[in-house]
Amino acid sequence: MNAFVSGGSRGIGRDIVLKFVRMGWGVAFTYAHNKLMADETVKLAKEINPNVKVIAYQLDVRNSDEVDNVVDKAIEDFDHITALVNNAAIVKDNAAALMSNEDWNDVIATNLTGPFYLARSFIMHFLSMKKGRIVNISSLAQYGSPGQVNYSAAKSGLIGLTQSLGKEYGAKGITSNVVTVGYVQTSMTEDHMSKHLQEFWVKHCPLKRIASGEEIANAVFFLSSDEGRFVNCEVLNVSGGLTYIP
Repeated sequence: MNAFVSGGSRGIGRDIVLKFVRMGWGVAFTYAHNKLMADETVKLAKEINPNVKVIAYQLDVRNSDEVDNVVDKAIEDFDHITALVNNAAIVKDNAAALMSNEDWNDVIATNLTGPFYLARSFIMHFLSMKKGRIVNISSLAQYGSPGQVNYSAAKSGLIGLTQSLGKEYGAKGITSNVVTVGYVQTSMTEDHMSKHLQEFWVKHCPLKRIASGEEIANAVFFLSSDEGRFVNCEVLNVSGGLTYIP
């Protein structure tokens, strides 16, 4: 079994890659710019399981031609890929009245259009195998988040994208689901989440703690594996019970 993970060089994406590797899957993953981080992920994967194939591909998910070329190369390198995990995302926060066209377009293109391009590119391959899993990584911002109108719109849009794909292709053996992430300690949250908001999340989370990337990866793997084969068009909140952002 093999998986394709976008944005797999660091943070939650890296934990997802390593989870698949621990379970004996080969993994193709992408990175935007930082080859050193991608190489480190490959190194960690090989230390965990030297018998599986792990390859990093540089990719700008906003570019449909690049997406098609990388997907074709990954399928050639791995022969078959069963699961697509759309994890790559960026944030460019600002109040709506002050948000530039560029910041709106970049976030929508990366966080929503990119997952569509990747799903579209994999569908024919999945159809040929009569099997496929699509897992899209969202955020509690999908319910709305002040100062993140672009990010929230993209993450909310992922739900419609996911459920439409699941309804279109479920009968063909292709499932599509969302994993909605709560507060996970990553470089993105460290750089873009205020201390006040971090404290709020922990205070109001029923579990009174933050999540580990591995806990997110466990949910992703379940939905990607045969154990999750009858789960389709669902939004799985992995947030410790926290369901909103102030």
